Amino acid sequence: MENPVLYRRRIIPDECILLKDDIILSCDDSHIVTSWQALHPKKDLHHGSSCYFLKEGFKVSKFCRKDGSLLYWYCDIVDFTYRPADNSLIVTDLLADVVIYPDGFVKVVDLDELVTALNEQSISLDTLKMSLLHLDKLLQIIYSGKFDQLKSYV
Repeated sequence: MENPVLYRRRIIPDECILLKDDIILSCDDSHIVTSWQALHPKKDLHHGSSCYFLKEGFKVSKFCRKDGSLLYWYCDIVDFTYRPADNSLIVTDLLADVVIYPDGFVKVVDLDELVTALNEQSISLDTLKMSLLHLDKLLQIIYSGKFDQLKSYV
């Protein structure tokens, strides 16, 4: 795949945003690495970089402060839809996320949103299952001490 146009689709709230300012640093059939400025800057979050793991169903992002220091690692559980007609990749956030702090503390977040989305019929049961399986795969990598392999792409 040649550098696609990237979109971020969220289920809660329902939105699809063109990531027009993301810079694709590398792209192949397995990974897309980007750098970006925060869409909605927060007190500490300024910029970062991400790797889309196209075959695994997650995105690993390095969140940085303005001075470039690591704020934390943020891992989104996602699904990818490639549209060859316009060379675009829609990255759908499947709600479950993992935050890894510089001290190594791991926090799984937003699982309640999966239940909300299922109850509101914003996602199917199959999508819920896929999200949990991708989350499990990511957590197995983290807990087995192999997260450095994922970080090396970013």
